Amino acid sequence: QVQLVESGGGLVQPGGSLRLSCAASGSIFSINGMGWYRQAPGKQREVVATITSGGSTNYADSVKGRFTISRDNAKNTVYLQMNSLKPEDTAVYYCNADGKYYSGTYLLPFGSWGQGTQVTVSS
Repeated sequence: QVQLVESGGGLVQPGGSLRLSCAASGSIFSINGMGWYRQAPGKQREVVATITSGGSTNYADSVKGRFTISRDNAKNTVYLQMNSLKPEDTAVYYCNADGKYYSGTYLLPFGSWGQGTQVTVSS
């Protein structure tokens, strides 16, 4: 299977910046879409940003102009650069990836989630 491990969360003051990373590992054949999602206390998980294997990106309206998603296909890693952070960005951030992995002689689809990393924006 494929595992995703996030890093880079923490406590930051309003207006500050953080960079999240998410590395995929396992018997990976290919990764298609990768993305970042977040879930604040008492709220549903929502999409923050997504990126295709070709580099096309989409962002939630609430983060456009402040967040930038990117990926390094050679490292199977996706990043989220977060600038001008606001208290309402406080949440657990999860990465997601889908693609295909080796299972013996077969190629099977996967869809995996990371364990989440806490981002807290507060003075």
